[in-house]
Amino acid sequence: MARRLFAKLGYGATATEEIVRQARVTRGALYHHFRDKQDLFLAVLEQEHTRLAGLAAAAATAERDPWQAMIAGSTAFLDGCLDPAVQQIVIIDGPAVLGPERWRELDQSYYLGAFTQLLKAAVAQGLIDRQSVDTLAHLIFGAMHEGAFLIARAEDKDAARRDVSDVLGRLFEGLRRKP
Repeated sequence: MARRLFAKLGYGATATEEIVRQARVTRGALYHHFRDKQDLFLAVLEQEHTRLAGLAAAAATAERDPWQAMIAGSTAFLDGCLDPAVQQIVIIDGPAVLGPERWRELDQSYYLGAFTQLLKAAVAQGLIDRQSVDTLAHLIFGAMHEGAFLIARAEDKDAARRDVSDVLGRLFEGLRRKP
C-alpha cells in the first residue's frame, strides 16, 4: 500500500493517515514496525532497489561474456527506470528524503560492487584496457544514474530512454579495446 501511494503521490504528499487507512491498520501498528514515515519510505525504497538490482543482475548473469553482461545489466537497469514507481521513489524522492549522501551510499550498495566485478572481468579478459577499475566503475555508475534522472524527468520518457541507451552504448564502445 505504501509503495503505491509513494509512487502515485510522492513522499511529500503521502500522509501516514492515508497509508494506515488504505492498509486497514492502526497508526499504532504502523509505528510498531516503523519509527516514522521516513523509516517506512526507506523500507519501500530498499524494496525498489532490491527489485531493480535483481532485474539488472538477472540480465547480466544470463550472459557469459563480461562485456555482454555489462551491457545487459545496464540495459535492464535503464529499462527498470521506465517504471513510474522507480522514477518517483528511487530517483526523485530517494535523494530528497534521505539526503544525497545517504541515498548515494544506499544506491551504491545495490549496484556498484557487481558492476565493478564485471569491469574487472572485462579488463582481465583484455576487453578493456588496464586502468583504475574502481574509478571507472564510479564514473560509469554516475553516468547511468544521470541517465536515470533524465528519464525520470523527461516529458517523453521512452525517447529519453532511447537517447540514454544510445549515448551509454557509445560510451561503452569507447572503452572497448580495439584489436
